[in-house]
Amino acid sequence: MSFITDGRCEVVTTLSQNMAERLMVALDFPNAEKARSLVASLQGIPCYMKVGMQLFYAAGPDFVRELKDKGYSVFLDLKMHDIPNTVRGGADSITRLGVDMFNVHAAGGTAMMRAAREGAQEAVEENSSLSLPLIIAVTQLTSTDQRTMNEEIGIQGSVEAAVVRYARLAEEAGLHGVVASPLEVQAIREACGPDFRTVTPGIRPAGSSALDQARILTPGQAIAGGSSYIVVGRPITGAADPREAAQHIIEEMMNA
Repeated sequence: MSFITDGRCEVVTTLSQNMAERLMVALDFPNAEKARSLVASLQGIPCYMKVGMQLFYAAGPDFVRELKDKGYSVFLDLKMHDIPNTVRGGADSITRLGVDMFNVHAAGGTAMMRAAREGAQEAVEENSSLSLPLIIAVTQLTSTDQRTMNEEIGIQGSVEAAVVRYARLAEEAGLHGVVASPLEVQAIREACGPDFRTVTPGIRPAGSSALDQARILTPGQAIAGGSSYIVVGRPITGAADPREAAQHIIEEMMNA
């Protein structure tokens, strides 16, 4: 199998295919036109596409459907955090879009997380053409450092301890995994087992700036540490050649 675009054919191994499928590209754009341009530049690379708040609020469900029609796996990153009944309804609607993954905030508690799973299951039961998406919980944002968590958010103890506590709650609620810094993956695996998924933002290729992230690793370090998926935004979307940047990241993942 090969990555193909604009007549170019790049040799692809089973390993590179696998790593490409574990790369989530964050489409953090203000409109669909800019996102489409980036997606076109990555044509043929079977990465996940992550649609967050900025793009979803601007382009709406139709853009998610457009990505699915193009054959991409889609992570809808809206971080739901509300009363259980509201989250249940939101999960039902999101599942009907055909997304492959969505998330909620673990801070909403186990009842809210269970409601998310129930809402997704209800949508699948009503429409047999749908598949249950992976449902994951946000633990602590990768922009959150120890001081911010302790002094501003009001959670005491270490960041790692807070992340592991949330991961255990998510597992108890029947979710499939969590969003966490790659620095906490090993502790999450020890607490929740190897099949519990970890989606890790805070990824910066070797030699790039940390920007506004506080807890980061390189793509290779994250994969070697056990991350199920890595999320990369600006190092790809802001690159002069996004395709080349994505290929370099996949190579880093392969060499882990």
